[in-house]
Order: sequence, then C-alpha cells, then structure tokens
Amino acid sequence: MVMAPEWVERMSALIDAVDAPVYSASYDVLRELTGFNVHRGALASFHRRPLPAVDELVAASRRVVVLEDMVSHTNVGAIFRCAAALGMDAVVLSPSCADPLYRRSVRVSMGAVFALPYARAESWPGVLDDMASALTRVALTPAADGIELDEMRSRSGERMAVLFGSEGPGLTKDALARSDVRVRVPMSGGVDSLNVATAAAVAFYVLGRATP
Repeated sequence: MVMAPEWVERMSALIDAVDAPVYSASYDVLRELTGFNVHRGALASFHRRPLPAVDELVAASRRVVVLEDMVSHTNVGAIFRCAAALGMDAVVLSPSCADPLYRRSVRVSMGAVFALPYARAESWPGVLDDMASALTRVALTPAADGIELDEMRSRSGERMAVLFGSEGPGLTKDALARSDVRVRVPMSGGVDSLNVATAAAVAFYVLGRATP
C-alpha cells in the first residue's frame, strides 16, 4: 500500500489486518508515481484471485446478471453497483466484456466489483445454453415484442439470469434467441430506450425484491 501521511492512521485497521508492506509519501511523490493527479490519498497493489467457473457461480445463485459484449467500463461498474445494491447474487461476463477491475469500473462501482462474485464465460453464446436447465433467461430489450417488466413479478419464485447487451446495439440475435422471455421497461414521453445501467437498476429493483 502507498498512501499520504495523513492516511496512515485513518487506514490503521486495514494495515494491521493485511500482511503487506506499507509506504507513505507526499502528494508530489504520489503524483509522480501515478503519472497524473489521480491519487486520492491511498493506493494498493494486489494479486487477482482466480475467477470461479460459470457453472459453479450459477449453482450458488438465484439472481444472475449476464453482460454481453459490454465494453464501457463505466457501464460495467455502474451495473455492478446496482446489482450489489438491489438483490442480485452474481455476474457472468461474455469473453469480450470490459474488465470489472479496470480503474474506471472500480471507481464507478464504488468497490462493488470486489464484493459481488463474477465469472467470465469461455464460450459464447454456448454458456447461455448451459444455463437453461437452472435459470430462466430474461433478456432486457426495448423491443415492442417484450413483455412489461412488472409482469415478471408473477414469476418471482423462479431462478433467473438477467441479460443485458452493450450500449447501442443491445443483445445480439444469438443471445435473444437463447432467452426464455423478453422484457422491456415501459417508457413514455417519446423516449425509446434508457442507458443500459439505468435499465439494469430498474430491472434489479423489480426482480431483486421478488420473494421465492
């Protein structure tokens, strides 16, 4: 860990709990280390834990978020934050999704990327076929043929995988073809779609609060 002097006491509980070297330096030195003025007072470097297998994650979860080809680190971080706050259990990423541990994702998620279990699929969209026996696959889409989100309350006892595509193109045809139900968030005022993280928050609020 590397931190400004005034953070040493503030971080004392964490420092005492972790067997790792701790360095303190002025903000001028910290700016030189990072290359620009991004340091908020404390930084840490750590090894990543190995990710669990998708089937292992699915078996232990009732509500799974599935992100397909989501390349925006901002949207990935925001969805993790919403998922952690609104009753989702885990996240499955397609092979080309942005890294949740990229700095921007971590900051936008407010650390939720460290709290919510996630896995990265090795095959796509085949992993959606593997989920079929365990989860109802719910595709979020603005398409008119989707049922309204509120109608899913009647299926609250089902274990679900909630699928989201990248901003703009949305879910691919392959992913939509493998969904069990298409769901849309009803909108008014001539608006045809929501930002994907906003749509996710609305969906999680409805589906995450459902009781088994």
